[in-house]
Amino acid sequence: MPRPAPESQRRARSDSARSLLLTVLGEYLLRNPAPVWTASLVDVLGGLGVEPNAARQALARTAAHGRIAPTRSGRRTRWRLTDSGRAFLGDGARRIYGFEPSVGTWDGRWLVLLVSVPERRRDVRHVVRTRLAWAGFGSPAPGVWISPHPAAEAEAKQVLEDLDLAGGAASFVGPFAGIGSAAELVSRAWDLDAVAAHYRAFGELVAGLRPATAREVLISQVRLVHAWRRMPLVDPRLPAELLPPDWIGQTAARTFRGRHDAWSPVAQAAWSDLVRAAPSTG
Repeated sequence: MPRPAPESQRRARSDSARSLLLTVLGEYLLRNPAPVWTASLVDVLGGLGVEPNAARQALARTAAHGRIAPTRSGRRTRWRLTDSGRAFLGDGARRIYGFEPSVGTWDGRWLVLLVSVPERRRDVRHVVRTRLAWAGFGSPAPGVWISPHPAAEAEAKQVLEDLDLAGGAASFVGPFAGIGSAAELVSRAWDLDAVAAHYRAFGELVAGLRPATAREVLISQVRLVHAWRRMPLVDPRLPAELLPPDWIGQTAARTFRGRHDAWSPVAQAAWSDLVRAAPSTG
């Protein structure tokens, strides 16, 4: 008799299923608000490699977070986005579809944060690093965070206030001076080789997507968006002056937009057909 998977593996599969579900909802249900059957969502997630039980658990967890709500029709259930879910996915869509790998024009100013985390609060250091990195900051030295986007100060302030660290922090805005080099600062603050590796992996995934039917286009569109949604998390969107020549992110962005635009009409039509169809179960 096979041994059950460890709890950590089950949790990882559950998180992965829920993440894929959110991509499906953001790509299709956000644009087409007609409620969709449980069985239809389970079927789409199945095409993405998610087992039925994991798909149903992902639906339950997403509902528990208030993102979707059920509507009963006899023994079957349809799902619709809640106001919270629409706002949450709308914000995600703006980040994903509006993301550009570099800044076209830059005034040369840097935002510098000095953040001190007391020794007794070492547990929040990872949270600080994660949230400031999400906001595009890099750290060239302990306690120092930089960004070429001065407007990011508002988001950084909110992060520090949420963690009760604003009182011991300080911020400065200004151009790079005469000591050292901007290129060296960038190499210490961000691992651009790792970012480029993410873009190469994205390109390899997209090259392997060759949908031949409407359903395959629908599934491939989800895979495309799901892979691209990581990019705002890993790429700090540096100005072109601070990036290597022929930055791979620009090529990846063109690939994403080209494939997404080309597949969208067929994928959205396939979703509409799926919503209209009455499944035998679910």
